[in-house]
Amino acid sequence: MRYAVEHAPVSRGVVKRFVAGDVVGDAIRVSSELVGAGLAVSLDHLGEDTTEPEHAEAAAAAYVTLLGLLQEAGLTPSVEVSVKLSAVGQALDHALAVDLVRRICVAAADAGTTVTLDMEDHTTTDATLDTLRELRADFPWVGAVLQAYLRRTEADCRDLAGAGSRVRLCKGAYDEPDSVAFTRSEDVDDSYQKCLAILMAGNGYPMVATHDPAMIKEAERLIAQRERQPDSYEFQMLYGVRPEEQQRLSGEGATVRVYVPYGSDWYGYLMRRLAERPANMRFFLRSLVTRR
Repeated sequence: MRYAVEHAPVSRGVVKRFVAGDVVGDAIRVSSELVGAGLAVSLDHLGEDTTEPEHAEAAAAAYVTLLGLLQEAGLTPSVEVSVKLSAVGQALDHALAVDLVRRICVAAADAGTTVTLDMEDHTTTDATLDTLRELRADFPWVGAVLQAYLRRTEADCRDLAGAGSRVRLCKGAYDEPDSVAFTRSEDVDDSYQKCLAILMAGNGYPMVATHDPAMIKEAERLIAQRERQPDSYEFQMLYGVRPEEQQRLSGEGATVRVYVPYGSDWYGYLMRRLAERPANMRFFLRSLVTRR
């Protein structure tokens, strides 16, 4: 399967479009291109669900190396990093994961940039938010991700909407049970708008992660209503998705941050994203037809 994805012309194009490449040099190259086009970047070194301590250590070391190279290339603070706690051993040992992500935060501070903790499936939400609180005692700029399709997220937004807080609000990509998540798209959209209104009304820094034209329009309405300055929020989109819209928003003065995955584990990343929800497959197929 991997060979077919790597070598079939159509699927090879999919990978190249949505993933920067296998090695750190690819991440630096793509980041440089995006920053040169007036965009910000969040880099994700691919790898999750780590089951061995040495793999967790290697993931943290990869981020430390990446941050050093970004600084040398003059790409910070425009480029930050996103970290999945499962990649640094969250499922193995909480203390290990906190220690390793703390090392990444130290390297980010030295490089003059920031870190955002990615959110994964609902079973890890409390542990991720606990880690966030621990890190913010020393690194108050660490960002969080909240997923609007979880029923708890409106309350989490209220908790995290304070001064200095950086919150990336996305709809959510994992296949979650109805007991913890909204499953109808209309309900997810309604939750997203409610959560977005809370973050925009707060004193934090909302990061609007969506490709949905309706949600972008609602964000723009709230920004105008709250008279938010351009440096008090940002939009975020995936690498390879709606690049023209990214440029439109950036051209109008908004910060637009592109989420760029890279690394040799791209096959697992791509297959998991496509397998988790049927909507993901439709989304990727649709974006092959149009880049808008």
